[in-house]
Amino acid sequence: MKQEHNLAYKVSAVSIAVNLILSFVKLLAGILASSGAMISDAVHSASDVFSTIIVIVGVVMSRKKSDSNHQYGHERMECMASLLLAAVLALTGAGIGVNGIKKIVGGNYDTLAVPGMLALIAAIVSIAVKEWMYWYTRAAAKRINSGALMADAWHHRSDALSSVGAFVGIFGARMGYPVLDAAASVVICVFIGKAAFDIFRDAMDKMVDKSCSDELVGKMREVVQREKGVIRIDDMKTRLFGDRIYVDVEFSADGRKSLEESHDIAERVHGAIEREFPTVKHCMVHVNPYHGE
Repeated sequence: MKQEHNLAYKVSAVSIAVNLILSFVKLLAGILASSGAMISDAVHSASDVFSTIIVIVGVVMSRKKSDSNHQYGHERMECMASLLLAAVLALTGAGIGVNGIKKIVGGNYDTLAVPGMLALIAAIVSIAVKEWMYWYTRAAAKRINSGALMADAWHHRSDALSSVGAFVGIFGARMGYPVLDAAASVVICVFIGKAAFDIFRDAMDKMVDKSCSDELVGKMREVVQREKGVIRIDDMKTRLFGDRIYVDVEFSADGRKSLEESHDIAERVHGAIEREFPTVKHCMVHVNPYHGE
């Protein structure tokens, strides 16, 4: 658990440092090169700093041990962090989109400044850095099975995609179509909105006890079925609880066996599920007597 915390802290610290530097560079480039798209992209990067702080808080709180008031643990705090992150992303994207639309609807394209080469270079640097941050954060999220950290990884990917939009807009503006710089802000808004929706949907699935995938349930059924003494599986239910899984399995065993023998079979099934699937926090087992009907 401590190693998970340390990895989350390390990744978050790197993310904050990179985003602070990158947002400053892009903001400076946007101002000096007269690029609205690059300034919008800088705002997006700056929002990553706030989102990373949300991730840190969510990960720390979700890893707290169970207590008398929260006997099932605090895993859903990570879902809350993801939902808050989705809201921040959505608001950021909406602000950028509205600003871009105002410039497009306002007309007078001839008065729009043509972005300088510095903005184009900043966009290329941003694409490379944010794509690297996506893969770096994604690897850590998979390693500790953190939904909030994975949401932050997708935030980096959305930033990389928005920088691609900024690059296209800035390049088009330099080719003689200044309106494309403003249009790029609208494209960036769409990318950010899509990322926010995906994060929101994933967090909500975990908040409302969505079941595991059919593939994972199938593997669990195989593990139960191969335990000695299990005649058949009568029912199996799963639910996501934050980044953990709860499993309820009901199976039949020989009704002539003693209570102690049936209990031993149930213990083996319970142990096999939690051993084979590390993300399972708890497995509830019920044994039905089988008389050959």
